[in-house]
Amino acid sequence: MRWALLFALLALGACDDMVRQPRYDDYGPGKLFADGKAMQVPPDGTVARDMLQIKAVDTRPPLTFALLERGRERYGIYCAVCHAADGSGRGTVPARGYPQPRAFQDADQRTLAPQHIHDVITNGYGVMYPHADRVAPADRWAITAYVLALRRVGPRE
Repeated sequence: MRWALLFALLALGACDDMVRQPRYDDYGPGKLFADGKAMQVPPDGTVARDMLQIKAVDTRPPLTFALLERGRERYGIYCAVCHAADGSGRGTVPARGYPQPRAFQDADQRTLAPQHIHDVITNGYGVMYPHADRVAPADRWAITAYVLALRRVGPRE
């Protein structure tokens, strides 16, 4: 028991050097590198961790019935509470005092490109928060396809 306590005290004492070690500020000088800068350009061929996944879903998949069905299901889970099942923007959340989203059938909404709709689902827009961490990339395209279908059908009265 004494040896363990002594070892713990020695280990804690050795950790104090971590507080006093040198660090570099972004865009500041850095003696470690030949050009004297702390921030360095990544080597050629460097790819961000998530870039391959992002590029894999950048292209719009072909429109199929299965894609629309998946989009309808995912839309019901993630979107209908605000946008309503018919895309009118009269969901349960706006009915309780939150801002009402635009109806997908409005003239200015009918001209939105599919890529823009996908980007809004991914990154959010206005008071709509991003869904990138909630909705899988392939499902975002499925929801986009379903929103395009809702635009054509129009809201139910």
